[in-house]
Amino acid sequence: FVSAIPTALIESAKIDGAGEFKTFFSIILPLLKSGMATIGLFLALGYWNDWYNAMLYMNTETKYPLQYMLYALMQKTQAMSQMASSANIPLQDMPSNSLKLAMAVVATGPIILVYPFIQKYFVKGVTIGSVKG
Repeated sequence: FVSAIPTALIESAKIDGAGEFKTFFSIILPLLKSGMATIGLFLALGYWNDWYNAMLYMNTETKYPLQYMLYALMQKTQAMSQMASSANIPLQDMPSNSLKLAMAVVATGPIILVYPFIQKYFVKGVTIGSVKG
C-alpha cells in the first residue's frame, strides 16, 4: 500500500492540518478501494474454492461445503466409470462431461452473482488516476 499512494498526497494532507486518521480515512482509503476490492475478491474465491481442508478435517456429510461435495461426486463418478469399464459394461449411460459442466455452473454461480457488486470498485480504480478533461 505504501508504494500505491504518492507521498505528495500524504504530505499535502499534513500541511493542510489533517491528522493521521483523517489522512487515512479521507485520502488513502478512497484511493485503495480498488486494490482492496481485488484482494477481497481473490480471498473470497480462495475460500469459496477450498475443498481440501474439508476433506482433511470434516467427518459428517451434512457439514461439507459445496466444493467438497462436488469433488466427492466427481470422484464417485470416476470410480463408477472405472468399475464399469473393468466389468465390460458399456459406458453410454455414464454422465461424465455433462456432470462436469453442471458442476462448473454450480461452482461459479454465486461468484458470478457477486461480481457485479464489486465491479464498480474496479472501474473507479482504473479511472481515479486518469486525466479528466
